[in-house]
Amino acid sequence: MGECMVELRTDEYSATSLHQSFAGDVYNSAVYLKRCFDDVFVGFVTVTGDDTFSHRMRKGFESESLDTSMVFTHPTRATGLYLIDTDDDGERSFTYWRSESAAKTIVSFLNVDVLNSLTSNDMFMFSGISIAIIPPDERVPFFNFIKALKNKGVKLVFDPNYRARLWTSLADAKANFEQALSLSDIALVGVEDMGELFGLASSDDVMELCQSHSVDEVVIKNGPSSVLTSLNGKYEEHVITPVSKVVDTTSAGDAFNGVYLGGRLQNLPISHCVSMAAKAAGTVIQHRGAIIPKGVVEATLEGVHKSTLASDLTT
Repeated sequence: MGECMVELRTDEYSATSLHQSFAGDVYNSAVYLKRCFDDVFVGFVTVTGDDTFSHRMRKGFESESLDTSMVFTHPTRATGLYLIDTDDDGERSFTYWRSESAAKTIVSFLNVDVLNSLTSNDMFMFSGISIAIIPPDERVPFFNFIKALKNKGVKLVFDPNYRARLWTSLADAKANFEQALSLSDIALVGVEDMGELFGLASSDDVMELCQSHSVDEVVIKNGPSSVLTSLNGKYEEHVITPVSKVVDTTSAGDAFNGVYLGGRLQNLPISHCVSMAAKAAGTVIQHRGAIIPKGVVEATLEGVHKSTLASDLTT
């Protein structure tokens, strides 16, 4: 569940031209999950408008083979929009136009019928951005909704993805993130985000915070250096081979999340899932934009899947 927006980015050949696509953190993860694990049912929960961009966006969801039965329509609001710029090192900066985004009204659509429909799923993923865009007075019913999902046996997956500009205060963000962690079965966490929000300096500090909230499965991403995981108290550190040429870091963590969850839904070992997810993220950052052309990540993972699985079986 999250927000998909109109993405504009400068053309690599012309500073006066813009390339338009659609993207959003949880949406990106859903796309890469479905592309790399086609037999997994993946749906997206959001609200769009009734404008031209919204209609194109819905067609985009369908072209990625995502279930759209939980894509709702707001009669007067439109989709949000952002402009992305990247520097010579691939680091990005954003300018947003989302104050009246239709996705902000999602809680008004989360009724009993939606709850009952979603209970047939294995996992429900949301992020810090998913929470941040919800009006403060609607966050209590949102958390009640996902508590009900959890009580029905659906695993809750949380990616903190902290964006300071979306929150009224640091204290407000902390309180909501800690509540989300206390409900989560799986946490997909970046050290940078948690460092900015909680003042944590290392993967071990982040792990301690997540485990203090009794999260069963924790994946801590520390940039290109390593990934630390914990499943039912078993720790593993996974070394990551950095990518030599970074073009655009947009959506690296989202691609990692989608591929990791796809692997876990296939009951693959954690080490295998991390290897594939890291390779997917490393592939995405060598291309421009959040959603790269179809077939690129999938082709990269074919070899990783076979070699990693052979290693796991040998071990």
